[in-house]
Amino acid sequence: MQDSYSELIKLLLPEIIVEYFELTSYKKGDEVLHIYLKEINSIPKEYRPYKLSSKGFFDEITVQDFPIRGHQVYLHITRRRWLNEDTGKVVFRDWNLVADGTRVTQEFASFLKEI
Repeated sequence: MQDSYSELIKLLLPEIIVEYFELTSYKKGDEVLHIYLKEINSIPKEYRPYKLSSKGFFDEITVQDFPIRGHQVYLHITRRRWLNEDTGKVVFRDWNLVADGTRVTQEFASFLKEI
């Protein structure tokens, strides 16, 4: 049954969201749907040679998405950050690099990069 939900989510959300985020919860009101997503703990390709440890998340951002069946849709996105133990710097996924390898629009990648 879980696989059928995964397939349904792939139809409703942008591909990039399905690939890099997990659905943590949702709230449905009379005319609004709130979908809560958290970035998975998957080290970005460009940082795989380094020793990274997960150091929590950035503040949640809210993005309005396309309406579904008359409901306004808001994606509540929480992005992950890692500590590069070699340099002591906080690193995070570079959405411009992700955009090159997927079908996400450059505009969406730029939006995520800015936050």
